[in-house]
Amino acid sequence: MTEADRGRAGEVRQDPLTGDWVAVAAHRMTRTFLPPAGQCPLCPSGSEGSSGQPSEVPARAYDVAVLDNRFPSFAEVATGPDDGTLLDGEELWPVGRAVGRTEVVCFSDDHDASFGDLGVDRLRTVVRALAHRTEELSALPDVAQVFCFENRGEEIGVTLRHPHGQVYAYPFVPPRTQALLRRARAHRERTGGNLLADVLAAEKRAGTRVVLEAEHWTAYVPAAARWPVEVHLAPHRGVPDLAALEDDEREELAHVQLDLVQRLDRFFDEVDHLPYISGWHQAPTGEGRDLGRLHLQAFSLLRSPGKLKYLAGSESGVAAWINDRTPEAIAERLREVAR
Repeated sequence: MTEADRGRAGEVRQDPLTGDWVAVAAHRMTRTFLPPAGQCPLCPSGSEGSSGQPSEVPARAYDVAVLDNRFPSFAEVATGPDDGTLLDGEELWPVGRAVGRTEVVCFSDDHDASFGDLGVDRLRTVVRALAHRTEELSALPDVAQVFCFENRGEEIGVTLRHPHGQVYAYPFVPPRTQALLRRARAHRERTGGNLLADVLAAEKRAGTRVVLEAEHWTAYVPAAARWPVEVHLAPHRGVPDLAALEDDEREELAHVQLDLVQRLDRFFDEVDHLPYISGWHQAPTGEGRDLGRLHLQAFSLLRSPGKLKYLAGSESGVAAWINDRTPEAIAERLREVAR
């Protein structure tokens, strides 16, 4: 990393063509990449097989651990220019500091574990941890949205194999959420209803894409799913984020999410652990919060064993998606592999 890169770490720049904010974090180029278990920074300090290298977790054992990311995209103290600064003095290119948070949530002290192996007791703790971090980070003055997610599998691009998720607290509302809010606002003006609530109700009426239904939660494949494997999980009660869930909803979530991930792991007979991205979409902290509604989106780039869906010209170039598998077929398979 050059001195010029070092000075610009922790910076956001706005794209004048789309209005999207892009974090410029050149220091992340040097982050740890797929270390062996003995050198894993998320394994407990002094754990068996450890090389003696300092761990990020100062404990010999733990259930769930939350820590700051050593290579943050957004941080409490950012080194970028003050908000309102213009890159090269041009009004087209506003820049600012990447103020926010980037946290890591370790799901287990077992380096070789996977989310579907954790069990209900551990998932209760994970849900509580994510709800707590959502509540704490949402209260910070510079945070516009909190996103909790897990990247799993080398096919997805993980840099640490240890089972973990991340929590990003953004200083802006990300593009997907902005698009959802625009659609939700137009839907409310047209119908008076909440878009995400009405989508859930419509999926339950149709039934063809419903994967599972419990007292407080329903999992379904969206009618316009983009990925070869994709499923959404939504609470029946309209809540903005994980922190707003009641005890019985959190309790059932631990059971339902475990069931759902285990089904994903059985989607392909030849694949033990499906590589996926799983993320909790939560309402923004400020304007538009009344339009947002908590839901989980989980999807995989794996279209068949050994074959990935690449985001090539159409998807990457103009964001026009093509799915090689019908949403109804995805839902049918996820129902088939239930136990």
